[in-house]
Amino acid sequence: MKIIANTVEEYVAALPTERQIAIEQLRKSIKNSLPEGFLETINYGTIGYVVPHSLYPPGYHCDPKLPLPFMNIASQKNFIAVYHMGIYVDEKLMNWFRNAYSDHNKAKLDMGKSCIRFKKIEAIPTDLIGELASKITVSQWIEMYENAFRK
Repeated sequence: MKIIANTVEEYVAALPTERQIAIEQLRKSIKNSLPEGFLETINYGTIGYVVPHSLYPPGYHCDPKLPLPFMNIASQKNFIAVYHMGIYVDEKLMNWFRNAYSDHNKAKLDMGKSCIRFKKIEAIPTDLIGELASKITVSQWIEMYENAFRK
């Protein structure tokens, strides 16, 4: 499901109604929980939460013109995805999330390295995703990122 959008609002408007509701619930939970400094924007064709160049001028090592990505949410063809770079680089955070997930959802966790997939919209634990978003500040993310990717 490729969505062409220049703004978050355009992205959401392009979704079917049930996906709009789910994405808006995720956005609300993330925005209410995300530490100060992260910016919501369109990033890699999805809704992204990034460290802007004003706070981290080097940008993303894969493409320095882009801000440093942290978290994304996307409506894919068969699921809604949450991408969180922190769980990719922090094993303790990954373990916390895996354990906490089982307390919030009876369904088996469908997860890749940094991608959490939700095939059933009603099973998205938005409060848990919000809590995950709150776990890393901008300065902590920059330090983790530099240690993992800018050696």
